[in-house]
Amino acid sequence: MPINTEKQPIAWKRLLIFSGLFVVLTALGFYSIQQFFQGSELQFDSQLLQPAVLLSLLALLIVYFASDGLRLYFTLRALGYRVPAAPMTRLIFINMFFSNVTPMATGGGFAQVWYLAKQGVPVGRATAATTIRTVLAVIFIFTFTPVLLLTLPALSDSTLSKSIGGSLAVLVTAYLTFFAMVLFKTHWLIAPINGVLRVLTAVNLISAHKCRVLGFWSKREMLRFADSFRDYCKGKPLYVWGSVFFTVVFLLSLFSFPAILLWGLDYTVPYWQSVGLLVVTTFVMYFAPTPGASGVSEGVFGSFFAQFVQSNHLLLIIFSWRFITIYLGMLIGMVTLQYEMLASRRKDA
Repeated sequence: MPINTEKQPIAWKRLLIFSGLFVVLTALGFYSIQQFFQGSELQFDSQLLQPAVLLSLLALLIVYFASDGLRLYFTLRALGYRVPAAPMTRLIFINMFFSNVTPMATGGGFAQVWYLAKQGVPVGRATAATTIRTVLAVIFIFTFTPVLLLTLPALSDSTLSKSIGGSLAVLVTAYLTFFAMVLFKTHWLIAPINGVLRVLTAVNLISAHKCRVLGFWSKREMLRFADSFRDYCKGKPLYVWGSVFFTVVFLLSLFSFPAILLWGLDYTVPYWQSVGLLVVTTFVMYFAPTPGASGVSEGVFGSFFAQFVQSNHLLLIIFSWRFITIYLGMLIGMVTLQYEMLASRRKDA
């Protein structure tokens, strides 16, 4: 379905509902952790205001935001399109806002495609670029998670690792296999998908018309994505490897914030153990149906790091981690979105 780049694709009523849900579920996540630790309260610790800690967090935050934009920038360059630095910067924060107020980050993809289309990137290429950018991150996270569950000291003997380790390995293998088939053997998937749709039609879950529409849509989108990915791989090596490099930098910076917070509060948790726990936490967040994984992310993070920190610091670390990586970007994104809408209205006036 074509995207109208002249009007903002924003359903404000739905957006407000999801934003409210994000706030409520986030509060419930903190409340559940507080109750688990028998009423421990969120208390600020001035150790986090040490110049070395603040400078480290600021430097990492700059790397985090910059690499997020550069991984999409280089993906677009590999596909033959160039977006100026200023719009790319605004897009980083608009994506953060929409991704975290819609279930499973679905709004972020639509918002990015809409914004890139306004910058002159065809909708098909914009969709491919944002999807490839996401797939690169997913491949890294999904590849390392099973290994970390089995080898990370903090998780190797845990009930979680023992109970879902095998199932998780199967899930990750199936997920990566599906992506590989979409990219390299797309036609292998068409018959199974059509078969599933026919079964759904036979049991009256969807109409025959819906079956045909979904079959056509899924085939078209898979073929488009496969073609775009091949074009991406044929792009200039500098741009292709640049997108991979900045994906790694982005993920590593994202996973490093808790390590700095722990260091600032005088905890001696090994760096790679902290990073590994964040990889697994992020993996779980991919499957959280709540806006921005609110409630789920706080609970998973708290359950993993509770073994290393005192209860009075746990809520502080969780809040600081979410504020730096999510809330701050969302606030900037909300302001940026208002700026874009006002600029668009002035242009139309």
